[in-house]
Amino acid sequence: MNLKRRSAILVALLVSLLLVISGCGAKTPATSTPAPADAAKEKLKVAFVYVGPVGDAGWSFAHDQGRKYLVEKLPQVETTIMESVPEGADSERVITQLAEKGNKIIFTTSFGYMDPTINVAKKYPDVTFMHNSGYKTADNVGTYFGRIYQARYLTGITAGKTTKSNTIGYVAAMPIPEVIRGINAFTQGVRSVNPAAKVKVVWTNTWYDPAKEKDAAKSLLTAGADVIAQHQDTPGPMQAAEEAGKYGIGYNMDMSKMAPKAVLTSAVWNWGPYYVKTVESVINKTWKNDQYWGPMSDGIVDIAPFGPMVTDDTKKLVADAKDKILSKKWDVFTGPIKDQTGAVKVPEGQVMSDKDMLSFDWFVEGVDGTIPK
Repeated sequence: MNLKRRSAILVALLVSLLLVISGCGAKTPATSTPAPADAAKEKLKVAFVYVGPVGDAGWSFAHDQGRKYLVEKLPQVETTIMESVPEGADSERVITQLAEKGNKIIFTTSFGYMDPTINVAKKYPDVTFMHNSGYKTADNVGTYFGRIYQARYLTGITAGKTTKSNTIGYVAAMPIPEVIRGINAFTQGVRSVNPAAKVKVVWTNTWYDPAKEKDAAKSLLTAGADVIAQHQDTPGPMQAAEEAGKYGIGYNMDMSKMAPKAVLTSAVWNWGPYYVKTVESVINKTWKNDQYWGPMSDGIVDIAPFGPMVTDDTKKLVADAKDKILSKKWDVFTGPIKDQTGAVKVPEGQVMSDKDMLSFDWFVEGVDGTIPK
């Protein structure tokens, strides 16, 4: 073999060796096994629409506490909130925007969002919608609420045992079955321990209006009420009661921090566990468009700790009634129940059906007020 041929072979071998060595440090080709899916997995986008600000210390605040619990328990979730969204056409626009931005689950948390939620859901079949307190569903729309009337009954017992004037004021939001049911349950509780007491109702026709709610409570205090209850989203009525040296029953959250000298207890919500369960069902593909109406035994509703002014006797009565409710052997609207005229609406031993409770349009005996038509 001549010198030139030997040199050519040696060069070729060196080039091949260099190519092999350099190939060891090359980037992984596109056809190689991809990185684990979890590393590049995007967070699940979940949105919440609130009728009031999250700082209302009431309804929207309670839902936002539930949202925070959801994020804590499911870190793979990313949430968006929309505050102070008016019910009606404007809410439909907001819900549409949230669907457009890639949110896969949207919780709409006020009764007036019902039709807008249904309308938007038709356009986005791959998004799961959950409407709070409504009654309409679709293939991708479910509803959820809790039997807060059970907690209302217990707070009614507290108010009935506390009042001295036998006039209890109730600041009410909207004349819809949900609010009417709450007033009736509260009154049933009051009258179970104090048949002489009356529950006087004033309507505000608002969910969130601090000044108007407080003024409504003041009018009830002027009319002789010495305990104020409410179905409103701010602690305004409780603050009015405290300023007058009277007592109050809060709603949505424990309102004792806002009026510590007045608040006896509060009917409260605990949305967090439900939000976690619902989002997990979507992730696991087990979600169904159910109409959830959870009882106190689920933990979704309860009463807040008692204020120091509540007597041991009252606490015992409430505890006994709560045990009956938790046993599921008895419920608040068990007959006999009369309406304001004294006519028997629910016979003795009979329990109102969910359908009848969900369509309440009359007041029980003991309520002083009318339902606007």
